[in-house]
Amino acid sequence: MLVFAKIKSVQQKIESLKKGTSVGFVPTMGALHQGHLSLIHQAKKENDIVVVSIFVNPTQFDKQEDLINYPKTIDKDLSLLKSVYCDIVFAPAANEIYANDIKSQAFDFDGLEFQMEGKFRDGHFNGVGTIVKRLFEIVKPTKAYFGEKDFQQLQIIRNMVKKHQIPVKIVGCDIYREEDGLAMSSRNARLTNEHRKVAPFIFKTLKEAKIKFGTKNASEVVSWVESEFKKQPLLELEYFEIAEENTLLTIKNKDPKQKYRAFIAVFAGKIRLIDNISL
Repeated sequence: MLVFAKIKSVQQKIESLKKGTSVGFVPTMGALHQGHLSLIHQAKKENDIVVVSIFVNPTQFDKQEDLINYPKTIDKDLSLLKSVYCDIVFAPAANEIYANDIKSQAFDFDGLEFQMEGKFRDGHFNGVGTIVKRLFEIVKPTKAYFGEKDFQQLQIIRNMVKKHQIPVKIVGCDIYREEDGLAMSSRNARLTNEHRKVAPFIFKTLKEAKIKFGTKNASEVVSWVESEFKKQPLLELEYFEIAEENTLLTIKNKDPKQKYRAFIAVFAGKIRLIDNISL
């Protein structure tokens, strides 16, 4: 496994290895867990070379506190990546990516950026678009892998790739969960024991909401979820929405031709957890 911090060095190495081979790319912010490793396993199956980036991107944090507190575990991350036979790791510093001008590019994601997370995290998706586009330009992957836990982000990246005609195939991968159903996230490590015990309630509620969506209208399901969280004092519901998968617009009337997904954001103490489920 080769580790690079400089753009020129990693590009030269990828170019030297490429020669007709396919490159799978998994962008991460470090603090790796089994969910990340599942993306790498899929990338290994489908490509000749796998590149993983580790970069805590400052422009996608709407709160400075979250950026400061984001777990940084580079030694552990590199050990995990070696164990799954990752080929190349790109772990740059912020000034290597942004050349001392740390700000986001402005994007138009056709309104996808104003739904759900966009209502609560100002400028977040401009930051995501900026870093993912930059990493694609550096790595030039054949395929790039993203988990469906951040489904809105996945759709936004698909939109960006199409609009900017970036020659990469975006692959969405199933949410990887703990045995008790909690979606794996780097933030889970920051949960208190008390909050960790109740956090599986999020996915349990999503599964029940999916069943109810089969017989009830969307507003009834939303009201039921809101009432369930009022009974759970350790978890604070930020939002629960049922939206159409492609546009991410909140459902008005059920259309059997459309695909719907339920999205949720919950505070467990100070830690914000998101999840979703296909309906």
